[in-house]
Amino acid sequence: MKALDTNILVRYYTQHDPRQAKIALRILKEEEALFVPRTVLIELYFVLRYGKQYHFEPAQINAVLQHLVGLVNVTIEQADAVETALRYHQQGIDFADALHLASSQHCSALLTFDDRKFARRARRLGLKPAVTVPSA
Repeated sequence: MKALDTNILVRYYTQHDPRQAKIALRILKEEEALFVPRTVLIELYFVLRYGKQYHFEPAQINAVLQHLVGLVNVTIEQADAVETALRYHQQGIDFADALHLASSQHCSALLTFDDRKFARRARRLGLKPAVTVPSA
């Protein structure tokens, strides 16, 4: 099994560099077993969403991630949490926040200082665990 770095996936999904995109396509089609760490998914999200060249919309990113998760030769680290995060993302939660929340299912709460919008939306959607902004 070989692990994939973010740049392989960026080239595959954006076709930004035709030579590298061709290599990335071959890797994703021909390698028997590939592994994608959750950290690579978060980085992929940020590159596609906020990178200088790309600015993918949330729905486009969700489609990319759904496609990647669906590839039969690709194993995603904590795939259940990633699939939960994708559902949360479709409901309007930032993907990175959604993955943090989905990976924290065994906890009673996810604490955050700066993301009140995330806390409100998660509460409104009834997502668990509760997203809480601690106070003094």
